[in-house]
Amino acid sequence: MNLTVAISGASGAILGREILRALEADARVSRVHFVATENSLRVIAEELGISGRTGLLEKLLGAAPTKTVQHSDADIGAPIASGSYPSNGMIVLPCSMGTLATIATGLADTLIGRAADVSLKERRPLVLCVRETPFNRIHLRNMTLAAEAGATIFPVIPAFYMKAADSTEMARQFVSRVLAHIGLPQPGAYVWKPSE
Repeated sequence: MNLTVAISGASGAILGREILRALEADARVSRVHFVATENSLRVIAEELGISGRTGLLEKLLGAAPTKTVQHSDADIGAPIASGSYPSNGMIVLPCSMGTLATIATGLADTLIGRAADVSLKERRPLVLCVRETPFNRIHLRNMTLAAEAGATIFPVIPAFYMKAADSTEMARQFVSRVLAHIGLPQPGAYVWKPSE
């Protein structure tokens, strides 16, 4: 699979880190295109203690990437900005309400906006893991617009029944659910087994 992962400026940088690590380790994935917004850099620094653009991907992965490439959000000439470039889908995790608004209205003035617009027009999976509460009417309308255009709205709502040991494990389990949704079930993902 060839996928795009975007991290926007919403809280939840740990989720972006964990999805990048899972995809980098997944043998079914041949290429990951990674885009981070300017606002996400501040959140990544505050929440993960990782600062700067230089070596950001390597810092997030904890090792040199083998299949993940990073693009600037300003680079609207990147391959993922074109519908002719083969792609199996795009995930925005976490997805801020600003990024949601850009996608819902088809603004496409950044690489993330353009890549999302391409995903929608080409009928490719687009998963928006929105991260904000409470939702106001603008948020709800934008989610509806994006969903009507073909996106999957996948709010960052962790499950507690798995009794995760810490926030990293909770993030991994959420990422596993997102990846299963696009056809990449992960080893170690929690599967609900009701007691008999």
